[in-house]
Order: sequence, then C-alpha cells, then structure tokens
Amino acid sequence: MSCAVGWNTRNSSCTVNGVGDIPVLKTERLRLRPWIEADRALFAEMNSDPRVMEHFPSLLSRSESDALMDRIVDGWRQGYGLWAVERRENAGFIGFLGFSQPRWEAHFTPCIEIGWRLAASSWNQGLATEAAWAALSWGRENVAFPRNEVVSFTTSANAPSRRVMEKVGMTHDPADDFDHPLLPEWVGRRHVLCRLAL
Repeated sequence: MSCAVGWNTRNSSCTVNGVGDIPVLKTERLRLRPWIEADRALFAEMNSDPRVMEHFPSLLSRSESDALMDRIVDGWRQGYGLWAVERRENAGFIGFLGFSQPRWEAHFTPCIEIGWRLAASSWNQGLATEAAWAALSWGRENVAFPRNEVVSFTTSANAPSRRVMEKVGMTHDPADDFDHPLLPEWVGRRHVLCRLAL
C-alpha cells in the first residue's frame, strides 16, 4: 500500500505530517486503510452515481468529490476519522466508513457519528456491517465519545443504512428524529437518529 501524497507507510499505519498514525484495520473480507491518491477517481465515480447518492441532496462533481476526500484526510488530525475501505481479495476501493463529528448544532450534539458510503456494487453483502464492527472495536479503545455513545443518522427513507445501524446494535427512539439543520429546504431533511452505548 502506498499512502496519499505526503504520507509515509510504516507497518500497519500511515503517518501524516502533524496528524500521527492512522491505523489499518482488517476484517475477513475488508481492509480499512488511509486514503491514497488512486482513490480519487473511484470516489468521484461513486459520488456521481444516483443510486449511491439517492439519500443526499445532490450528486457531487469531480472537484466536489476531491474536496470531500481532502476534508476526510485532514479530519484525521483529531485522532479518528473516515477510512477508505477496500476488498482484501483484490485491493479494490469500495467506499468509506468511520467516525466524524458534526459541526452543526442539534439536540444530540456534540457527538461523534459513525457513517459509511459504499459503491452500489458492494451493497447487500454485509460489508458495511462488517466494517462497522471493526471500526467500533477500534473506537472503543481509541476515541473519547461524548456521553460514552456513538450515533448515526440518515434520512428517514434510507432503509439499507438503517438496517446496518440495527445490525451493529444501535437503537432508535422516534423522539430523537430531527430535521437536518443544514438542509431546511430539502425534501429529505427529516432524519432518524440511532444511538449505541459504549
């Protein structure tokens, strides 16, 4: 594995200037790893797929996708973040999964969210759940979660992501549902919130 520009490989992690080690997690079928420059084209392809972006306000252009990847890489400066996910069998990039902190206010913030986005070709195979278990196991030992819980949220209509939340043990209270504060005019602004005590 070669790390993204400016990164150096060292054993099972990569080091970014001023960031520290980013771990590599392995499951039976997947590797959660730092992002590499070769991910950009596949990430952009995924972000322009209407199936993948069905529960987001819009598709992303190549420049928007690249900017998102840059923000994801920089996000690891806080000591946790979103990994690139690849299949171990062929090192094929299939999306991302990991932790992030919403920068907007809601009744459940401050919080740390676990989230994911996988290419459509990797759906319905249990891969998001498999990666989420690995991330949660690492997170319990390495992340200071507010209120000792991790949250996840998505649009009310996103049944596949809601199933992943359930499979990793998260619970949903309808009283927690909310309108996304950054998307007040979007038809999909209503979101469900799930929680998992750690």
